[in-house]
Amino acid sequence: MKKIIVILVITLFIVSCGGGKKGEITLPSSTGNTNRILVVMKGTDWLSKSGDEIRKVFGEHQVGLPQPETLLSVSQIDPSGFSSFIRNNKAVLLFQKADSAGISIVKNKYAAPQVIVVATAKNQEDMINLIQTRGKEIIQIFKDEDVKFIQNIFYKERIDHTQLSTIKNLGLDITIPKRYRIVQDTLNNFLWMRQHLQSGIARGDGTNNILIYSVPLKNEESVADNITKVRDSIGEKFIPGSREGMYMITEKAYAPFTYETQIDNKKAYETRGKWEVKNDFMAGPFLNYTVIDKKNNRLVVFEGFTYAPSVNKRDFIFELEAIGKSMKIKE
Repeated sequence: MKKIIVILVITLFIVSCGGGKKGEITLPSSTGNTNRILVVMKGTDWLSKSGDEIRKVFGEHQVGLPQPETLLSVSQIDPSGFSSFIRNNKAVLLFQKADSAGISIVKNKYAAPQVIVVATAKNQEDMINLIQTRGKEIIQIFKDEDVKFIQNIFYKERIDHTQLSTIKNLGLDITIPKRYRIVQDTLNNFLWMRQHLQSGIARGDGTNNILIYSVPLKNEESVADNITKVRDSIGEKFIPGSREGMYMITEKAYAPFTYETQIDNKKAYETRGKWEVKNDFMAGPFLNYTVIDKKNNRLVVFEGFTYAPSVNKRDFIFELEAIGKSMKIKE
């Protein structure tokens, strides 16, 4: 009997430590939410100018949101406490002393998925300089990994977009989770989908919305300047308010921010700003990707907008960003 128990224990140990390919060790699932990182550095450094610089760079506000919200939420732990389950955090910024300053990336060391950015510096002065010169790069590393993380989750629960006439007619591929429901999917190649949010003070009254459509490409040089004009015309035509004469427009008191980017390896523009309903009090943030599709002489537009009164909206918009960046134009 004892022999049987010993064999069972050994078998369970082998199964738990080595799944999949021979010799591989199964990593535990990582912990932590998107847009949040764990900084591993000495408490004395965290309370000094080095920590101040981290809070300054990583505490920059995300543009286009109605309430101030930082690009990333940051927490800190001393290296002596970076052990056990704490090491399973999915986004870690680890500071270490070294003869030269720089950053390196380590993935899936203690858990999966996980990204650890190792920042090395000789002294506090070099550390501060490293944060100042490469802080935005570090932020982008974490943001890109979070986008992949969200996209992987959504891919497992993606809607069958071949049933959406607009997606089919425009020749697109995009990962939209099943929680979104169709509001409009018209023969005019305009798609509007909506997810009812279930968190925060909004208590289910808030929504995340997706718009997908295309417009002719007339002059590539003026695309960025006309994004607001195009989205306002779409809002007037397709996004009505509760009464006649009400429809969604770009908030006039807040100038949107537009940046050049790439979607599906094609030139595109990312625009972040605030929307409002004309002659009404509804408002919120939006994210717009306008993709230049030269082959088909058109602009393909993905837009996400959020209505969630009285709650923070950074993470809602970030989910829309992940969906928008999954969009591909079939050749």
